[in-house]
Amino acid sequence: MRFQVIVNISLIAWTLTPVLADTPSSPLDYSRPEAGEEFPGGAATHSKKINKDAFSNSSANMSFEREIDFKLGNAFFKRVWVSAPSSTQAADGLGPLYNARSCQRCHLKDGRGHPPNGPKDNAVSLFLRLSVPPRDDNERQQLRDHKLNVIPEPVYGTQLQDFAIPGQRAEGRMQIEYEEIPVTLADGAAISLRKPRYSVQDLGYGPLRPDTQISPRIAPQMIGLGLLEAIPEEALLALADPEDRDHDGLSGRPNWVWSQEHGRVMLGRFGWKAGAPSVNEQSQGAFSGDIGISVPLHPSGAGECTPQEKECLDAPNGNSEQYDNLEANEDVVKLVVFYAKNLAVPKRRDAGDPAVLAGKRLFHEIGCAGCHQPRYTTRQDPDNPEQSAQLIWPYTDLLLHDLGEGLADGRPEGEADGREWRTAPLWGIGLTPIVNGHSYYLHDGRARGLLEAILWHGGEAEPQREAVKRLSKQDRDQLLRFVESL
Repeated sequence: MRFQVIVNISLIAWTLTPVLADTPSSPLDYSRPEAGEEFPGGAATHSKKINKDAFSNSSANMSFEREIDFKLGNAFFKRVWVSAPSSTQAADGLGPLYNARSCQRCHLKDGRGHPPNGPKDNAVSLFLRLSVPPRDDNERQQLRDHKLNVIPEPVYGTQLQDFAIPGQRAEGRMQIEYEEIPVTLADGAAISLRKPRYSVQDLGYGPLRPDTQISPRIAPQMIGLGLLEAIPEEALLALADPEDRDHDGLSGRPNWVWSQEHGRVMLGRFGWKAGAPSVNEQSQGAFSGDIGISVPLHPSGAGECTPQEKECLDAPNGNSEQYDNLEANEDVVKLVVFYAKNLAVPKRRDAGDPAVLAGKRLFHEIGCAGCHQPRYTTRQDPDNPEQSAQLIWPYTDLLLHDLGEGLADGRPEGEADGREWRTAPLWGIGLTPIVNGHSYYLHDGRARGLLEAILWHGGEAEPQREAVKRLSKQDRDQLLRFVESL
């Protein structure tokens, strides 16, 4: 059973009315928005002014008492960590190797990161994942049992840390080279796609293993994470069709991953390849891997330093008895996770505009909604009232899809192979230029606009890409207007 959000004329009072399913029982009416569509996060949707802070507001249905926890979580999210020892144990323990000194540094304004833009920029919101193929039966079995998502590179671990505290050596420096690929649309419009090639320079601890798999990952926007976690697992699994039994060309499948928190295999939902099962595990992994801060699930004060990086392991760390022999204890982590789960999705813009509705029709007719599933009703959850029983519109199935060789990174993660990616949620995507001042999309920011992002789709999405290429300029503009309105 799902629940449909009904809004009164003042847009203040909300009622939950049970309806039968999350998919329309009759063909969509493209002459007007669907009920609740303008509020993509349900009652948690915020209707505040659209500006650079549009991704930084709390769930609109949050109680005053819980707002205090949200603000405290925000403070820890913005905290700039320093190396140990320092004058305060509350904020020391950075690194010794790291990618950023705070969560906010990657997720600026709680939004989307960007690749380096010129020689004066840096790659703080884009880093490289690392792994190697399994070398023996034991490693292959660990992957089969989901005890590991990847096999770490023996010296450099699972990601390249390109910064280090004083007295330590950074692991290396990412280098990107772009090749421009011309594409001509059916109406004669000329588009150029930039194809990146990644390498690592100035390695600090010797060469990478020759078969190292490298994958760039850009910081995604943070809105709606708690709502995505609250989508019932059965609703997502009902969309999976790994054998394409319905012959629609789409074969989405779940990524089953090991949960350190729960000690069992769970459905992956977060990360570019759905490698994390919860906001908590994704957040704790970022604390450890990105900032080098020890947390309950990753208690090492040296972050991701490996035995081959002995200087890093021997460096002072911020683990202290005052904070449960950690640098960010459970209390801190809970506040940050609460903050992350309650970053509200903004209200839709121009949902009833004729051009937007025409673009919505094209979005469905072309087949984009096959992966970017529009809506769900979240599960009942008294522990997370803001996300409980909400009709939401994230435009994702959170499943893995083969997007073709053009986007392939050649790096498996869990059950995801080197050509598969999780369907990215589209809500809020059109506000990226306002919040973050750029229009870089996809897992590595290669796309310099939404049209380029669409034209990079291949594999299962190749028919949809080719259909977009055949559109007239007017239809193409309407399609983009719809996506920008989400």
